[in-house]
Amino acid sequence: MSLHWTQHLILVPVILPLLAGAALVPLTQGWHRLKFWLSYASILGLVANALALIHMTDGGAWQDGMGIYLAANWSAPFGIALLADRLSSIMLLLTALLGLASLHFSKQRWGRIGVHFHALFQFLLMGINGAFLTHDLFNLFVFFEVMLAASYGLVLHGYNAERIRASMQYIAINLAAALLFLLGLALIYATTGTLNMADVAGRVPLLAGDDLALFKIGATMMALTFLTKSAMWPLGFWLPTTYAAASPPVAAMLVLMTKVGAYVVLRLWLLIFSDDAGAAAGFGQDALLYGGMATIVFGAAGMLSTDTAGRMAGYAAIISSGTLLAVIGYGQPNLVTAGIYYLIGSTLAVAAFLLLIELIDRIRTPRSAMLALTMEAYAVEDAPVEPVGRGVPAVMAFLSLAFAACALMIAGLPPLPGFIAKFGMFHAVLHPQVVATAANGVMTGPTTIPTAGWVLIALIVLSGLIAVISMMRFGVRTFWASGVLVPPKLHRTEVMPIIFLLGLAIGMTIQANALFGYLARASDAIHRPATYIGRVLSEPTLPGPASSPAPTINLTPEAP
Repeated sequence: MSLHWTQHLILVPVILPLLAGAALVPLTQGWHRLKFWLSYASILGLVANALALIHMTDGGAWQDGMGIYLAANWSAPFGIALLADRLSSIMLLLTALLGLASLHFSKQRWGRIGVHFHALFQFLLMGINGAFLTHDLFNLFVFFEVMLAASYGLVLHGYNAERIRASMQYIAINLAAALLFLLGLALIYATTGTLNMADVAGRVPLLAGDDLALFKIGATMMALTFLTKSAMWPLGFWLPTTYAAASPPVAAMLVLMTKVGAYVVLRLWLLIFSDDAGAAAGFGQDALLYGGMATIVFGAAGMLSTDTAGRMAGYAAIISSGTLLAVIGYGQPNLVTAGIYYLIGSTLAVAAFLLLIELIDRIRTPRSAMLALTMEAYAVEDAPVEPVGRGVPAVMAFLSLAFAACALMIAGLPPLPGFIAKFGMFHAVLHPQVVATAANGVMTGPTTIPTAGWVLIALIVLSGLIAVISMMRFGVRTFWASGVLVPPKLHRTEVMPIIFLLGLAIGMTIQANALFGYLARASDAIHRPATYIGRVLSEPTLPGPASSPAPTINLTPEAP
């Protein structure tokens, strides 16, 4: 028996950026071109690897659509297990594609500032990928710290006074969250005796009394870390300032980092606090539901109150995080399917908008911004003039059309993925799903729409309307009320990543049926914790090499 080569693909998303980052560290300031292409080749490898993992998990190559890699050949729960399934594979692909767009955008400007941008970028990808793949809580903490340590340097990249202030706040908040993570891990290990996720889920039903209370406290402290990263209200006050201050390619990756927190909450809560968890079943779901709703309200209010594009994008990310957390807390499998689709679409939309902001700012001079505000405040009307036959410059056409596409996706208007995702969520809430529990086969589930469902629908609709108002206000001030605009100079490496992200969104719209089918299978798998636990804990180790028989020594003296 030997390890099939395809199982090594599970390790590639961690090893490849680690090796690439280590190779980039010694390269000095003058090796810009070499550093860029090494980093670019690494991310192309990650894209190919993620596509291969999607094929392996959804093509029947691995049992139950799960590939497991036992590090150092130690069986679970004693060793560190990496697990690739449909959900983690699609998240790896999203990471690689967004990393590809961000890196390409940074080629002409941001990648040339500072020595270690590309190395830090690779270490950031390593941490994000590891968080998606790991099946061990302490290893999750390690990957979180790798991700955060790299992000500290990247947020400071191209530093100025505003960026330094925002990064100090960002670092302080995340260090405090890391301390809570460690304390939570200590309590979980003290009560269960393990940190393997499947093993923890298997032991939770056996806890009672003080042990169960301590376990819930530990889980709550650990959850605070993920909810801080997910920008749940009131823990997400740091996010708009950080997004507005960070360089565009880094801000685009921060959008994905916010979704890492929501991914971990989705993974852990459906595994550990499932219906099979005994007295701990459903723990924290109401907090996620109502906390997510409060986050939507906070993000919508913030988006309506700001006229800064970077902060507007930050509040849009908060709205999307709140929606995801509320979807997880609502506890309905088909709603989770639409929520994951929404996660992917909203990440692409906000990331594209953050990249676009830098290009739009080149036409928003202080004078034009002040003129736009003055005309709006005093209701100044432009006198109509005769057209002179001059067409819209191509640059301005690209900026306006790209902005319109981003606005449609963020607001959730047809025909782009934001609308499809929200329609899917509305359909799921209005058609409650009845499911069978694994324990006794009894059909359970809501038969009527609870009040929380109507409130969630209303908040999603209201947040979309507010996003429309905010984005239209920004667009009018930028493209219509700023006087005579001089088309800025744009480089192809800055334009192509935005077109690429918007093209992915269009592809999501065209292939919505196929993608929803894949995500439905992913959602169904993570809602079957018993299969998940059994698959991880039963994964066999590789036998050692067969020992050869010891040589025999004849001690009988030979006859003369």
